[in-house]
Amino acid sequence: MPQKVVIIGSGPAGLTAGIYTSRAKLEPILIEGMQPGGQLTTTNKVENWPGDIEIMGPELMMNIKKQAKHNGCQIISDTVEKVDFSSKPYKIFTKNGKEFEAESVIIATGATHKKLHIPGEEKFWGKGVSVCATCDAPFFKDKEIIVVGGGNSAVYEIYHLANFAKKITVIHILDKLTATDPIKDEVLKNPKVEFIFNSTLTEIKGDDQKVTEVAIQNQKTKETKTLKINGIFIAIGLTPNTDIFKGQIDIDNHGFIVLTKNTKTSKNGIFAAGDVADYRYKQAITAAGLGCMAAIDCQKYLSKK
Repeated sequence: MPQKVVIIGSGPAGLTAGIYTSRAKLEPILIEGMQPGGQLTTTNKVENWPGDIEIMGPELMMNIKKQAKHNGCQIISDTVEKVDFSSKPYKIFTKNGKEFEAESVIIATGATHKKLHIPGEEKFWGKGVSVCATCDAPFFKDKEIIVVGGGNSAVYEIYHLANFAKKITVIHILDKLTATDPIKDEVLKNPKVEFIFNSTLTEIKGDDQKVTEVAIQNQKTKETKTLKINGIFIAIGLTPNTDIFKGQIDIDNHGFIVLTKNTKTSKNGIFAAGDVADYRYKQAITAAGLGCMAAIDCQKYLSKK
């Protein structure tokens, strides 16, 4: 017999959907995915989650997971590799060879920040290397930092960081910013911001606890120089985790799931929440909110059935 609802993904969106659907007695099954807990499990301090002045990312996600399980959400440690949404009940296939049938599905697979893939990046991730100015800017008050990127994501980060940092050096591979948002003009005239164009980071260095310097290479001359800094913000975009859903539901040109009304996708009974469909806010709290919305939308859909 098909499950009433299967949730794919275990970040704030998926687990919040698990809390709400389990409290609604829908007996949800949640499949965790390759990174149980989502992006917050790679974050050290979290200071913008309501109710916690400061909490470690992994601890926060463990708390939400415990709450979902307490309410009756069945959590499965597995990864979805294939789906078939061509007919009902919807079919979901996992890496461990399991097959689930569902009357409804909530997709909360999140998105992955694009990385530089250079030496030192993984070592100092969360120790000076960040991808979220909204989350981490206060940790760099009166510090000298680098922002990598030149698109809209980068200028948003720079604009926010300028309220905290002493100096921001922007490293961009092209010869000018590619951002189209008007906020770019504010960034360009900010005296705190310096630009190094036609350049890339080639290495991140530091001590046992934090970033201390980077190597920068000019792409035209191939000359390399080092720069002493306190932190790095990588702002080169997000890749939504939607590969397995292509051809099954509508996905936009950037890879995000298209929502037709609130959290509804192009297929009746399939909903999406969090970064997998959110190209604008990309915050844990908004992902959780969307998880709540998807659960309520799903509940209403099932009640009408």
